[in-house]
Amino acid sequence: MPLRVTLLGTGTSHGVPTIACDCPVCTSPDPRNRRHRTAAYLELPGGAVLIDTPPELRLQALTFGLRRVDAVLLTHTHADHIAGLDDLRRFNELAGGSIPVYGHREAMADIRARWHYIFDPTTQGGGGKPDLTLCPVEGPFPLLGETVIPIPARHGRLLVYGYRIRGFAYLTDCSELPPSSRELLRGLEVLVLGAIRRRPHETHFNLEQALAVVADVRPLQTFFTHLTHELDYETTNRELPPEVALAYDGLVINCS
Repeated sequence: MPLRVTLLGTGTSHGVPTIACDCPVCTSPDPRNRRHRTAAYLELPGGAVLIDTPPELRLQALTFGLRRVDAVLLTHTHADHIAGLDDLRRFNELAGGSIPVYGHREAMADIRARWHYIFDPTTQGGGGKPDLTLCPVEGPFPLLGETVIPIPARHGRLLVYGYRIRGFAYLTDCSELPPSSRELLRGLEVLVLGAIRRRPHETHFNLEQALAVVADVRPLQTFFTHLTHELDYETTNRELPPEVALAYDGLVINCS
């Protein structure tokens, strides 16, 4: 069975449209220029995996018909990637149990500290709280009958993880990708990679840097995500090589 990926959001921490902005992209009638905060949903033979839990998670789940989440892969703990964590409560109800959350050790410790009420058995239930099992990982691990390979990278000084399953890899907020991680990206069918804008950025690949990564690791197809309102969908795609394109919210990718 192929791996089916739906990109739930493809925007930066500000989203697009950006608040109080009248630029051509923010006012564009093209729905592909409307970008919720970045996340992906992977449908596998053994279940469904969510990459990150952005602030719009509830809206994304309703828009794209998400009915189950069997596991979560966290790239890092910036607010635009974890602020929807509480919306996993509904998926607990649907699954009838705890949902495992995977990420690097520092990220798991940060989740436990910042979302302390989830893990405190004395916290009053009230409207409910997510039932999550935090799973620190440092190397490849089994999940739902697949092997997940974490891809370590740097987001400025912050350690972040991308993830590879089969011939698909997802790597969003990133400004440095060491040679050892690039080796883990060889032989890909599809790469989803962060490319924030044309201008240089302190903690993200810009368009030129992301294209250099693509030229190095040479996936068959690449989609750029985590996009600002400086990148118009149609205009930018006309500038890109045929095997590279901007992603958009709701893009469905099928991998073998």
